[in-house]
Amino acid sequence: MRFLFGIMLPFLGTALGAAAVYCMPRMRSVRVHGALAGFAAGVMTAASVWSLLIPAIEQSGGLGAFSFVPAAVGFWAGCLLLLGLDRWSERIAAEDFSGVDGGTKKMLLAIVIHNIPEGIAVGVGFAGALAGSPGISLAAAMALSFGIAVQNLPEGAIVSMPLHASGISRPRACLLGALSGAVEPLGAALTLLCARIMTPVLPYLLSFAAGAMLIVVAQELCPAIAKDKSGRAALLFSLGFTLMMALDVALG
Repeated sequence: MRFLFGIMLPFLGTALGAAAVYCMPRMRSVRVHGALAGFAAGVMTAASVWSLLIPAIEQSGGLGAFSFVPAAVGFWAGCLLLLGLDRWSERIAAEDFSGVDGGTKKMLLAIVIHNIPEGIAVGVGFAGALAGSPGISLAAAMALSFGIAVQNLPEGAIVSMPLHASGISRPRACLLGALSGAVEPLGAALTLLCARIMTPVLPYLLSFAAGAMLIVVAQELCPAIAKDKSGRAALLFSLGFTLMMALDVALG
Protein backbone atom coordinates (compact mmCIF):
# COMPACT_ATOMS: atom_id res chain seq x y z
CA MET A 1 0.00 0.00 0.00
CA ARG A 2 2.84 2.41 0.74
CA PHE A 3 4.23 1.97 -2.76
CA LEU A 4 0.80 2.55 -4.29
CA PHE A 5 0.28 5.70 -2.20
CA GLY A 6 3.75 6.96 -3.12
CA ILE A 7 3.11 6.47 -6.83
CA MET A 8 -0.28 8.22 -6.64
CA LEU A 9 0.90 11.15 -4.51
CA PRO A 10 2.11 13.40 -7.40
CA PHE A 11 -1.24 12.91 -9.18
CA LEU A 12 -3.07 13.94 -6.01
CA GLY A 13 -0.97 17.12 -5.91
CA THR A 14 -1.95 17.97 -9.48
CA ALA A 15 -5.63 17.32 -8.75
CA LEU A 16 -5.54 19.53 -5.66
CA GLY A 17 -3.89 22.32 -7.64
CA ALA A 18 -6.47 21.98 -10.41
CA ALA A 19 -9.21 22.55 -7.81
CA ALA A 20 -7.95 26.15 -7.48
CA VAL A 21 -10.19 26.92 -10.46
CA TYR A 22 -13.11 27.09 -7.99
CA CYS A 23 -11.46 30.13 -6.39
CA MET A 24 -11.14 31.95 -9.72
CA PRO A 25 -13.55 34.82 -10.41
CA ARG A 26 -15.64 34.43 -13.54
CA MET A 27 -13.78 37.01 -15.67
CA ARG A 28 -12.64 36.75 -19.25
CA SER A 29 -10.53 39.71 -20.23
CA VAL A 30 -7.11 40.55 -21.61
CA ARG A 31 -6.02 41.39 -18.07
CA VAL A 32 -7.05 37.99 -16.68
CA HIS A 33 -5.51 36.09 -19.60
CA GLY A 34 -2.30 38.10 -19.25
CA ALA A 35 -2.13 37.44 -15.51
CA LEU A 36 -2.68 33.70 -15.97
CA ALA A 37 -0.15 33.61 -18.80
CA GLY A 38 2.41 35.43 -16.67
CA PHE A 39 2.07 33.07 -13.71
CA ALA A 40 2.04 30.00 -15.96
CA ALA A 41 5.12 31.17 -17.86
CA GLY A 42 7.03 31.73 -14.62
CA VAL A 43 6.12 28.30 -13.26
CA MET A 44 6.95 26.54 -16.53
CA THR A 45 10.27 28.35 -17.00
CA ALA A 46 11.47 27.56 -13.48
CA ALA A 47 10.29 23.95 -13.75
CA SER A 48 12.12 23.57 -17.07
CA VAL A 49 15.40 24.71 -15.53
CA TRP A 50 15.38 23.31 -11.98
CA SER A 51 13.15 20.23 -12.38
CA LEU A 52 14.26 19.13 -15.83
CA LEU A 53 17.43 20.56 -17.40
CA ILE A 54 19.66 20.69 -14.33
CA PRO A 55 18.75 17.13 -13.23
CA ALA A 56 19.26 15.92 -16.83
CA ILE A 57 22.80 17.36 -16.87
CA GLU A 58 23.57 16.02 -13.38
CA GLN A 59 22.44 12.52 -14.35
CA SER A 60 24.79 12.64 -17.35
CA GLY A 61 27.76 13.54 -15.17
CA GLY A 62 29.64 10.43 -16.26
CA LEU A 63 30.23 12.08 -19.64
CA GLY A 64 32.42 14.75 -18.05
CA ALA A 65 32.69 17.90 -20.17
CA PHE A 66 30.06 16.46 -22.54
CA SER A 67 27.41 15.92 -19.85
CA PHE A 68 25.32 18.61 -21.52
CA VAL A 69 24.89 16.57 -24.73
CA PRO A 70 21.93 14.37 -23.65
CA ALA A 71 20.20 17.46 -22.26
CA ALA A 72 20.80 19.41 -25.48
CA VAL A 73 19.59 16.55 -27.68
CA GLY A 74 16.44 15.99 -25.64
CA PHE A 75 15.81 19.74 -25.40
CA TRP A 76 15.90 20.22 -29.17
CA ALA A 77 13.71 17.17 -29.70
CA GLY A 78 11.08 18.74 -27.44
CA CYS A 79 11.37 22.11 -29.18
CA LEU A 80 10.99 20.61 -32.64
CA LEU A 81 8.02 18.49 -31.58
CA LEU A 82 6.08 21.49 -30.27
CA LEU A 83 6.96 23.58 -33.33
CA GLY A 84 5.80 20.74 -35.54
CA LEU A 85 2.51 20.55 -33.69
CA ASP A 86 1.62 23.98 -35.05
CA ARG A 87 1.10 22.37 -38.46
CA TRP A 88 -1.64 20.04 -37.29
CA SER A 89 -2.76 21.49 -33.94
CA GLU A 90 -6.42 21.13 -34.87
CA ARG A 91 -5.99 17.37 -35.16
CA ILE A 92 -4.61 17.11 -31.64
CA ALA A 93 -7.61 18.54 -29.84
CA ALA A 94 -10.93 16.74 -29.92
CA GLU A 95 -13.94 18.54 -31.38
CA ASP A 96 -15.43 19.22 -27.95
CA PHE A 97 -12.38 21.40 -27.19
CA SER A 98 -13.45 23.86 -29.88
CA GLY A 99 -13.96 26.65 -27.33
CA VAL A 100 -10.34 26.49 -26.19
CA ASP A 101 -7.68 28.54 -27.95
CA GLY A 102 -4.67 26.86 -29.54
CA GLY A 103 -2.24 28.28 -27.00
CA THR A 104 -4.13 26.72 -24.08
CA LYS A 105 -4.26 23.37 -25.89
CA LYS A 106 -0.51 23.41 -26.43
CA MET A 107 0.15 24.43 -22.82
CA LEU A 108 -1.99 21.49 -21.66
CA LEU A 109 -0.01 19.17 -23.94
CA ALA A 110 3.31 20.57 -22.68
CA ILE A 111 2.31 20.00 -19.04
CA VAL A 112 1.32 16.41 -19.86
CA ILE A 113 4.69 15.84 -21.59
CA HIS A 114 6.47 17.41 -18.61
CA ASN A 115 4.69 15.07 -16.19
CA ILE A 116 5.91 11.91 -17.95
CA PRO A 117 9.59 12.13 -16.86
CA GLU A 118 8.50 13.20 -13.37
CA GLY A 119 6.47 9.99 -13.12
CA ILE A 120 9.47 8.03 -14.37
CA ALA A 121 11.67 9.72 -11.74
CA VAL A 122 9.26 8.59 -9.00
CA GLY A 123 9.28 5.08 -10.45
CA VAL A 124 13.09 5.05 -10.47
CA GLY A 125 13.12 6.05 -6.81
CA PHE A 126 10.79 3.27 -5.75
CA ALA A 127 12.53 0.76 -8.02
CA GLY A 128 15.81 1.61 -6.29
CA ALA A 129 14.18 1.18 -2.87
CA LEU A 130 12.78 -2.21 -3.90
CA ALA A 131 16.17 -3.32 -5.25
CA GLY A 132 17.95 -2.18 -2.09
CA SER A 133 20.18 0.28 -3.94
CA PRO A 134 22.61 2.11 -1.64
CA GLY A 135 21.41 5.58 -0.69
CA ILE A 136 17.83 4.97 -1.88
CA SER A 137 15.49 4.02 0.95
CA LEU A 138 11.70 3.83 0.94
CA ALA A 139 11.65 7.04 2.99
CA ALA A 140 13.81 8.79 0.37
CA ALA A 141 11.52 7.60 -2.43
CA MET A 142 8.47 8.85 -0.51
CA ALA A 143 10.18 12.21 0.05
CA LEU A 144 10.82 12.52 -3.69
CA SER A 145 7.19 11.68 -4.43
CA PHE A 146 5.98 14.23 -1.87
CA GLY A 147 8.27 16.91 -3.29
CA ILE A 148 6.93 16.38 -6.82
CA ALA A 149 3.35 16.43 -5.45
CA VAL A 150 3.93 19.87 -3.90
CA GLN A 151 5.54 21.11 -7.13
CA ASN A 152 2.45 19.90 -9.01
CA LEU A 153 0.11 22.18 -7.06
CA PRO A 154 0.78 25.28 -9.22
CA GLU A 155 0.99 23.14 -12.36
CA GLY A 156 -2.52 21.81 -11.84
CA ALA A 157 -3.74 25.38 -11.41
CA ILE A 158 -2.08 26.69 -14.58
CA VAL A 159 -3.96 24.05 -16.57
CA SER A 160 -7.44 24.35 -15.05
CA MET A 161 -7.60 28.15 -14.69
CA PRO A 162 -6.83 29.05 -18.34
CA LEU A 163 -9.28 26.35 -19.45
CA HIS A 164 -12.02 27.96 -17.37
CA ALA A 165 -11.05 31.41 -18.62
CA SER A 166 -11.48 30.08 -22.17
CA GLY A 167 -15.10 29.16 -21.49
CA ILE A 168 -15.01 25.62 -20.06
CA SER A 169 -17.04 25.02 -16.90
CA ARG A 170 -15.26 24.82 -13.55
CA PRO A 171 -15.93 21.07 -12.97
CA ARG A 172 -14.69 20.15 -16.44
CA ALA A 173 -11.65 22.43 -16.22
CA CYS A 174 -10.80 20.93 -12.82
CA LEU A 175 -11.17 17.40 -14.22
CA LEU A 176 -8.94 18.14 -17.22
CA GLY A 177 -6.37 19.82 -14.98
CA ALA A 178 -6.30 16.77 -12.74
CA LEU A 179 -6.08 14.40 -15.71
CA SER A 180 -3.00 16.26 -16.96
CA GLY A 181 -1.20 14.58 -14.05
CA ALA A 182 -2.60 11.11 -14.69
CA VAL A 183 0.46 10.20 -16.75
CA GLU A 184 2.65 10.39 -13.62
CA PRO A 185 1.39 7.25 -11.83
CA LEU A 186 1.32 5.48 -15.20
CA GLY A 187 4.93 6.47 -15.87
CA ALA A 188 5.96 5.43 -12.37
CA ALA A 189 4.26 2.04 -12.69
CA LEU A 190 5.83 1.36 -16.09
CA THR A 191 9.24 2.33 -14.74
CA LEU A 192 8.89 -0.13 -11.87
CA LEU A 193 8.21 -2.83 -14.45
CA CYS A 194 11.14 -1.95 -16.72
CA ALA A 195 13.51 0.16 -14.60
CA ARG A 196 16.65 -1.00 -16.41
CA ILE A 197 15.36 0.34 -19.73
CA MET A 198 14.01 3.68 -18.50
CA THR A 199 16.82 4.84 -16.23
CA PRO A 200 19.52 5.36 -18.94
CA VAL A 201 17.21 7.52 -21.09
CA LEU A 202 15.86 9.64 -18.24
CA PRO A 203 18.16 12.65 -19.04
CA TYR A 204 16.75 12.72 -22.59
CA LEU A 205 13.17 12.53 -21.32
CA LEU A 206 13.72 15.28 -18.75
CA SER A 207 15.26 17.69 -21.26
CA PHE A 208 12.68 16.76 -23.92
CA ALA A 209 9.95 17.96 -21.56
CA ALA A 210 11.92 21.16 -20.88
CA GLY A 211 12.17 21.96 -24.59
CA ALA A 212 8.45 21.39 -25.08
CA MET A 213 7.54 23.65 -22.16
CA LEU A 214 9.84 26.52 -23.12
CA ILE A 215 8.55 26.60 -26.69
CA VAL A 216 5.03 27.05 -25.31
CA VAL A 217 6.29 29.83 -23.03
CA ALA A 218 8.00 31.64 -25.93
CA GLN A 219 5.26 31.16 -28.53
CA GLU A 220 2.03 31.36 -26.59
CA LEU A 221 2.54 32.91 -23.16
CA CYS A 222 5.05 35.70 -23.74
CA PRO A 223 2.82 37.46 -26.35
CA ALA A 224 -0.09 37.36 -23.88
CA ILE A 225 2.15 38.86 -21.19
CA ALA A 226 3.23 41.64 -23.56
CA LYS A 227 -0.41 42.65 -24.15
CA ASP A 228 -0.85 43.48 -20.46
CA LYS A 229 0.52 47.02 -20.27
CA SER A 230 -0.18 47.30 -16.53
CA GLY A 231 2.84 45.18 -15.63
CA ARG A 232 0.78 42.74 -13.53
CA ALA A 233 1.52 39.85 -15.87
CA ALA A 234 5.26 40.49 -15.64
CA LEU A 235 5.06 40.58 -11.84
CA LEU A 236 3.09 37.34 -11.82
CA PHE A 237 5.74 35.79 -14.10
CA SER A 238 8.31 36.66 -11.43
CA LEU A 239 6.02 35.30 -8.69
CA GLY A 240 5.44 32.02 -10.55
CA PHE A 241 9.15 31.65 -11.29
CA THR A 242 10.15 32.35 -7.67
CA LEU A 243 7.51 29.99 -6.28
CA MET A 244 8.49 27.10 -8.52
CA MET A 245 12.22 27.72 -8.00
CA ALA A 246 11.73 27.70 -4.22
CA LEU A 247 9.70 24.49 -4.34
CA ASP A 248 12.23 22.75 -6.59
CA VAL A 249 15.23 23.75 -4.49
CA ALA A 250 13.58 23.15 -1.11
CA LEU A 251 11.94 19.85 -2.02
CA GLY A 252 14.18 18.61 -4.82
